Amino acid sequence: MTQLQAAPLKTLSFSGAAVRPRHATATFRCSAAARSYSITLLPGDGIGPEVVAVAKDVLSVAGAKEGVELRFREMLMGGAALDAVGVPLPDETLAAARASDAVLLGAIGGYKWDNNEKHLKPETGLLNIRAGLGVFANLRPATVLPQLVDASTLKKEVAEGVDIMVVRELTGGIVDLRHFSAPPPPPPPPP
Repeated sequence: MTQLQAAPLKTLSFSGAAVRPRHATATFRCSAAARSYSITLLPGDGIGPEVVAVAKDVLSVAGAKEGVELRFREMLMGGAALDAVGVPLPDETLAAARASDAVLLGAIGGYKWDNNEKHLKPETGLLNIRAGLGVFANLRPATVLPQLVDASTLKKEVAEGVDIMVVRELTGGIVDLRHFSAPPPPPPPPP
């Protein structure tokens, strides 16, 4: 059995006090059903390209250690797509995402595009890909690690042991795609 070893955490300092992680090195095991996967990479904007590049490297190492072939295809989305082709989600990007086994998405948006019309904002690409892939929720885990309890703004007895999952529904309200659709055509000029 092949195993991946996660390196132990380094000592962290908060307000001059050294904190040492209380848990041991973890062992991870891949349980991939298939031996080959295609992954569409959407680096996006801001820190997104940097984060996606590192995540791709980690996935490549894990796949190689487990004998799982990972095929990556990088596509444009968000502000990067707006700058390159004029739309936040090109048709080719959505088609690639639909055809792949997984999508790895970086950060989307930035101040550069804040004054764009709603339908030309990077976030519209995010809403469109959610609709195009039929996704309906984000999973947002929140955990306070034991070594960070004292760094929390919450009381220790409140922060200790926090381990929750927030399921954010994406099909209505402020994240509804209709709020970001193209504006209606202007009325005809008066006679």
